[in-house]
Amino acid sequence: MRILHTMLRVGNLDRAISFYTEVLGMRLLRRHDYPEGRFTLAFVGFQDEADGAVIELTHNWDTEAYELGNGYGHIALEVDDAYATCDAVRARGGKVTREAGPMKHGTTVIAFVEDPDGYKIEFIQKKTIASAKD
Repeated sequence: MRILHTMLRVGNLDRAISFYTEVLGMRLLRRHDYPEGRFTLAFVGFQDEADGAVIELTHNWDTEAYELGNGYGHIALEVDDAYATCDAVRARGGKVTREAGPMKHGTTVIAFVEDPDGYKIEFIQKKTIASAKD
């Protein structure tokens, strides 16, 4: 078994696709409309679905927004440099909600951004061989 995807319901599909592709640098892998069900599915990711997990963006045509609730956590992405990644997200119009820096009570460098629908994405800076011993 392997993880295939994580599904997020989004209020504006084009805005969500723009964020994941233009701000985070993912690729739109596929998109399909289901007119009889009045919804569209779009899959985005850094690699092909056969090679790794992706994000499924589900847009129900008659719903403009969702309440995130208190059970959702975040999507985590490994990055080479969390500080530079935050700068790049900001330069592309993205919203950084927690600047890059060591996590509370630890040394791992993390940051958080928010997509247009309010979903949190955590950047976890890749550890170097020297820092992996910390």
